[in-house]
Amino acid sequence: MRDFYFLRALAMGLMACLAPASWAAHAYAQFGDIKYPVGFSHFDYVNPAAPKGGEIRMVPPTRPTNFDKFNPFTLRGTAPYGIGSLLIESLLVGNAEEPTTAYGLLADDVVVAADKLSATFHLNEKARFHNGAPVLAADVLHSWSQLTGKLAAPQYRTIYAEVKGVTVLSERVLRFDFLTPNRELPLVVGGMPIFSRDWGKVAGVSKPFDQIVSEPPIGSGPYKIANLAMGRDITYVRDPAYWGAELPSRKGQFNFDRITFKIYLDETSRFEGLKAGEYDFLREFISRNWARQYTGKQFSSGELVKRAFENRNPGDFQGYVFNLRKPKFQDVRVRQAIGLAMDFEWMNRQLFYGLYKRVNGYFPNSEFHAEGLPKPDELALLEPLRAKLNPAVFGPVPLSPSTTPPGSLRENLRQAQALLKEAGWTYRDGALRNAQGEAFTMEFLNDQPSLIRIVGPFQKALEKLGIGMTYRVVDFSLSKQKLDGFDFEVTTLRLPGSTAPGGELLELFGSKAAATPGSSNLWGIADPAVDALLQKVVKATTRPELSAAMRALDRVLTNGYYSVPQYYGDEFFIGYRPGRFVLPAVIPPYYQADSWAMSTWWAR
Repeated sequence: MRDFYFLRALAMGLMACLAPASWAAHAYAQFGDIKYPVGFSHFDYVNPAAPKGGEIRMVPPTRPTNFDKFNPFTLRGTAPYGIGSLLIESLLVGNAEEPTTAYGLLADDVVVAADKLSATFHLNEKARFHNGAPVLAADVLHSWSQLTGKLAAPQYRTIYAEVKGVTVLSERVLRFDFLTPNRELPLVVGGMPIFSRDWGKVAGVSKPFDQIVSEPPIGSGPYKIANLAMGRDITYVRDPAYWGAELPSRKGQFNFDRITFKIYLDETSRFEGLKAGEYDFLREFISRNWARQYTGKQFSSGELVKRAFENRNPGDFQGYVFNLRKPKFQDVRVRQAIGLAMDFEWMNRQLFYGLYKRVNGYFPNSEFHAEGLPKPDELALLEPLRAKLNPAVFGPVPLSPSTTPPGSLRENLRQAQALLKEAGWTYRDGALRNAQGEAFTMEFLNDQPSLIRIVGPFQKALEKLGIGMTYRVVDFSLSKQKLDGFDFEVTTLRLPGSTAPGGELLELFGSKAAATPGSSNLWGIADPAVDALLQKVVKATTRPELSAAMRALDRVLTNGYYSVPQYYGDEFFIGYRPGRFVLPAVIPPYYQADSWAMSTWWAR
């Protein structure tokens, strides 16, 4: 998972005004009603009386690696897991029930102008940074200026590209002005991470933003860092003076005195650490491990529990992605042919214990997934783009290749061979070659040695087509460096499903991001039709409009064969120590297992 998505999770929905004049509110919903009224006490899925204390020790769901900086907003280096959500807060905060609704956090009031071209925030007078200083409008302006400057990671300039500017109106009031009347823009700025303008100052002089490395952010969140040494593990300690503990949007949350994230550089030592009592909570991503390892005396005695929690979130997209910047992948027929070589059904039976479902499209298991022929609301968006689109977009949306009888891998490979021949690649002299005699080879770059067994069958099927694929395993730091510089041919990518997609899609699929090193557009997709549909997504004024734009986008991306779709799970596989924790009575519909545990569970 790219750092961008973790930080994007701070941004939840706001609602643009529907009344003829501007108005203020304690919360906003981008579409639809607000569940909790003014003066609500807490979210329904938390225990407002949960006791504070104890500790939860976890393994991050991200790639295992040491961290070498405390600044999560710059491109180079790796920040520790959890620093963005535990130390840093935003003007508004979402919840796990309403996909596009946000409630006051640092801000206690929001006014959206009648013309939708500005949003004005009033800061809570109780809000305090960890150094005791009040959170003021000048700090918000400073955060925006740093994040949109050239020294921050480039994705922030994409996220806030439609923000014209920020004006400080008074000590605790500021206004964001927008370039267009886009209902999502208040959502975006409401979720912006806010840090103190004193962060990185030495003798009253601020360091350049990318040189703030060893100093932890001066945030306003419920936790501080316990030990400032760089390394693998990191512990956060609850701030007993946390300013927002009694806010309705925080009540009953962040109950542990200490949250520790432990890093293990290989699967074996990680799981042995769980059994040995070195930590308490593990989200398992590998089906083989889930099916075979979670046994033994600790599980028989009840010291450890193996539990699959229901996951009602939209399905994650996971797939092999092609770097279209490489000439060999620029022909859609080549990409389609390579996708035909993956036998998911065999893998699910033999390797995954039947635990996974095949990914179709880019937004599986959601209202944003395109199916069958385009519906009238999709056609209304696609017809003006017809000259820029493959005619196949107007037919049935392609499904991921299947080997379920009467289908077979052999038949799929025959189709692939025909597509490659049309694209000018034929098998001769022991390899698939183009007209110049160059052999078709490709390198799969990854930082997970465990994927070798998954890639192996795919690799063998490609060999039957004459394609030589090598598997290169590098450490996380080098992998990140190469992906940031687009120095790869094929890699794998997992994108968490979203109930409220919007501006972050510009960073994933937009033409501008394709040319920006460090962006999340690993494919290098630069398609004017995709760009046009992305604008329809971010400017949607109703949930049905958003759904139609997303389905049209899914249809275009799927017909581009930019990826080889893999698989997703509809459950969270969790191993944990039940004797140490109490779980809230209500499990919300839209949650991520790790953040749900550390924010709403409590110690026995």
